[in-house]
Amino acid sequence: MATARETILVALHTRLSALPSTALRGEVLPERVPAEGLLILRDGEPGEPEVTLSPLVYHYQHRAEIEAVVQGADLDAAFDTLTASIGAALAADRTLGGLCDWVEAEAPRPVDLPVEGAASLKAAVIPVVLHYSTADALA
Repeated sequence: MATARETILVALHTRLSALPSTALRGEVLPERVPAEGLLILRDGEPGEPEVTLSPLVYHYQHRAEIEAVVQGADLDAAFDTLTASIGAALAADRTLGGLCDWVEAEAPRPVDLPVEGAASLKAAVIPVVLHYSTADALA
């Protein structure tokens, strides 16, 4: 049986996979970036939970990360379209089907990456905070 953490990360990856861009999880940056863009979900850190007793419940603010990458002629417009689609996908269901109390993305931190002999890349890490509770820190 999958843990609450894994179930939530799978649901987030599934949500990202519905976008026109290619969505990977925990992969290295491939040699070629698809024309629609590339998203790589990193599991991130669950952090220290708040704990309530009787009944015992761990309340997490898990910080996952989405690496968003575009390549091509109009980097700024492509990047804007990609990040807006991520925002819309998360806003459509802030609970990931009831798995989380709340899902919230933070502002991207974009960088331009020159590639020798190819078109430049524009990339960013987009932190996503997953608020959820579980009765067992390991489940």
